[in-house]
Amino acid sequence: MSPNEILEWFKQTPVDKAWSFNGCKPSDTGKWTHGYHRYPAKFIPQLVEHLMDCYITNGTASINDPFMGSGTTIVSAISRGLCASGTDINKVAHLVTKAKATPIKPDYLEKRVKQFLSSICNFQDNKQGFLFSKSQMHPQIPEKHLERIDYWFAEEARDELGKILALILDETDQAVQAFFFVALSHVLKTCSIWSQSSTKPTRDMKKRPTPPADAIKRHLSKMLKGNAYFYAVVPSHVKENLEHYLNVQTSSAKAQAVPDDSVDLIISSSPYVTSYEYADLHQLSTIWLDLADDLKEYRKQFIGTSYKQYEDRSLFSQIASDIVEEMVFKNKKKGKEIEAFFIDMQEVFDESFRILKPGGRCCYVIGNTKLKGVDIRNAEAFAESLQHSGFKLDRLIKREIPLKILPQKRDEKTGRFASNDKANSEAYPTEYIVIGLKE
Repeated sequence: MSPNEILEWFKQTPVDKAWSFNGCKPSDTGKWTHGYHRYPAKFIPQLVEHLMDCYITNGTASINDPFMGSGTTIVSAISRGLCASGTDINKVAHLVTKAKATPIKPDYLEKRVKQFLSSICNFQDNKQGFLFSKSQMHPQIPEKHLERIDYWFAEEARDELGKILALILDETDQAVQAFFFVALSHVLKTCSIWSQSSTKPTRDMKKRPTPPADAIKRHLSKMLKGNAYFYAVVPSHVKENLEHYLNVQTSSAKAQAVPDDSVDLIISSSPYVTSYEYADLHQLSTIWLDLADDLKEYRKQFIGTSYKQYEDRSLFSQIASDIVEEMVFKNKKKGKEIEAFFIDMQEVFDESFRILKPGGRCCYVIGNTKLKGVDIRNAEAFAESLQHSGFKLDRLIKREIPLKILPQKRDEKTGRFASNDKANSEAYPTEYIVIGLKE
């Protein structure tokens, strides 16, 4: 298709109500291990399952997600006994995905959790609050990130979290240790003065943080239930040979550790250009788990970040080039950031083509938005770029996104997300699933 034909295709495609999943409750979208960890802009498992129903016809298929995020695609594939591979440059995403996709024998895990909690605290007379039984326990606090930790946490909370971290580091079972790390990562925001209503790094000096031991006890209880439900649905042959079925890595979506012509279906929701700074968003986990030496350098690795620009590479997509040109006229820096995003995505689509089997499909979930008055037609640019990578445009699905965890409003003038009462445009009222076929 030509650029104009692609634009017309998108214009004429109606919303498909069957893909909105309006009847799903939070208990449906957060089933199994999907509630282990908060994560912005994650898509729901029902969408992934519906795509697998459409395109997977055998029980030995291989599913991939180059932007695995919180692991929705990976967990869904494992639940069906399929091989699952994926990558993410975000080390927190890798930790969360691996823990969520690893079913642990419920009785065994419950025993380890009880031992863990008994080491943390004495819980007496059903009263709220925990006291460390090992009063001389030395908190394990990453020294190189101490300044940032003290910026976000009161001293008492910092020391209690340090003791919890010390206990997790002593855990010898790697699967159980990852389970504990995810629990700790999830409660950090609640235990800090990070504004609970904000996805961006904003301090709330009036906030009353939850005591860490209280928070982790409650969340571990929820995670235990999720693991038990997940363990019950994962086929035995997968639980007994998980290393054969699960391949998740911390690396770039542009260079996956996956063989040529080996994947049947790719299902992914890529970053939205300059919408979220995931390195900033997950900085509490990054500093506490010591996942990056230099946060500034770490940010530059992410696709969609505002910290990246290219001067020596060009775009193949005319639609993307037109978006960049219009934005450069209004804001050169923002235009170069958008250009870098589309250049990165070109390489991701090349990699998708490499790893897919002939006859395999890639399904990219992406929405359009508006920044500084410029229509950012991500989906249309993706479609054109997929063609440049060798794909045939196979199908286009337009869906409403009432269930996706996204800020829904932007300020038209600044392009920034804003509260609903102050904003004047929808950020992502609908989104597309752009499907490419490798013939």
